[in-house]
Amino acid sequence: MTDLPFKPQLVKAVFRDVTSLHVSRPAAWAAASVTRTVLTEIIDGARSAAAEEARKRLIPKDLISAIDRNVEVEVGSEWYLHSPTFHGLMGELRNADGLLVSLRERRGARTPSGVAGAHRFEAGVRRLLGSRGVRAVPAMVRDLDGIASVFLTDLARDAAKVVREGGVKRFGTVSLVVPGEPAPAPLLKDPLLALSTRRGDGRTVGGDDVLAAVTMQLFGDLRQRAITEAAEMIRNTSAN
Repeated sequence: MTDLPFKPQLVKAVFRDVTSLHVSRPAAWAAASVTRTVLTEIIDGARSAAAEEARKRLIPKDLISAIDRNVEVEVGSEWYLHSPTFHGLMGELRNADGLLVSLRERRGARTPSGVAGAHRFEAGVRRLLGSRGVRAVPAMVRDLDGIASVFLTDLARDAAKVVREGGVKRFGTVSLVVPGEPAPAPLLKDPLLALSTRRGDGRTVGGDDVLAAVTMQLFGDLRQRAITEAAEMIRNTSAN
């Protein structure tokens, strides 16, 4: 547990931004684990893109390549409206009258807490980059900070929703299938059904609430891996 780049104290601070519910120790460790899993997948994808150009230092276009090649890591999308890396890639948005909606209007008047608090993730992102054997230019670090912060904020918000609603009330399943080949069997036996009904009090976000939130935020192999690693973290935390 000590090798987690995003510490439970930071996780709880993010939860406090979106909910007044108490956050249990297993929930904080689980959320930190999920965020690490997601960022590791993004960094590894960017590292592969950089390696194709014989570069050891990641730049923002490597992030774009990582997301283009693996739709599962397209998370923290609220950050995209606030980062120069994604300008010009968001497409046009028009209102009911057919008028083009400006980027400023799409951002809204209020800066989301996940965007405003992105700087808190810099130390953890740099530790994670080092553990993957790469470095990144400041702009790339900024984008990884933002994506991590917005993703964890969304995860915290959904975990709180699970507590309030007594379980997962909305989720979907997405599978990547090669044309002409049969769909792969699910890796877990009814994983969403197992998390759809909540147990526990209505005042505390527990580890299982975070796992349920993962089913709402992620899909595919990344979701499976995030749930597996977070569940292991919960077991370790409970044992200690």
